[in-house]
Amino acid sequence: MKDYHINIFYSEEDGGYIADIPDLEYCSAFGATPAEALAEVEIAKSLWLEAARAEGKPIPPPKYRPAIYQLAS
Repeated sequence: MKDYHINIFYSEEDGGYIADIPDLEYCSAFGATPAEALAEVEIAKSLWLEAARAEGKPIPPPKYRPAIYQLAS
């Protein structure tokens, strides 16, 4: 099964790492380290999907892939 792509980057403005899932609108998290941000966004993803299911909203399939992976295909 394909899973959602997760971006992790350092934010000078926030003073820590941001992890986001491009396919899930507004699904992101913060951590002091990349590992913390990843763990937090995994929690956010679970909650995002749970809320969408509870509300009967559509869940987008995992589609986003960074350009580097698109060029390799």
